[in-house]
Amino acid sequence: MDSVVLKVHTGSREVVLDLTGRCEQFVSGRGDGLLHVFVPHATAGVAILETGAGSDDDLLAVLEDLLPRDFGWRHRHGSPGHGRDHVLPALIPPYATVPVLGGRLTLGTWQSICLVDTNRDNPDRQVRLSFLAG
Repeated sequence: MDSVVLKVHTGSREVVLDLTGRCEQFVSGRGDGLLHVFVPHATAGVAILETGAGSDDDLLAVLEDLLPRDFGWRHRHGSPGHGRDHVLPALIPPYATVPVLGGRLTLGTWQSICLVDTNRDNPDRQVRLSFLAG
């Protein structure tokens, strides 16, 4: 298995950050296998969804409805409402696995691999890309 860690700056706002291009570069020329994308953080997830047409903003809006910052979270360190960030990975897991054929991701036409980060307290993230050859 081959593995690299990407350093990603998400800033101090909630983001759905498209990682597809960096994933494509990583698997390019590798043949057949699996790409595993993993975020080693307790407050972020990985989602496969359409971006740029409003779905990314819709996802953040739905997360705000499901996990409102002003809820009485028991987990209270960090900025107000930070407890929701620790619940996020139960809904959007910190990993995704995508088949690779001929060194190319087998995503659907409108699918992108995205980091979902609602934690405003941690502006720098790591994303581990791992390739398991077939």
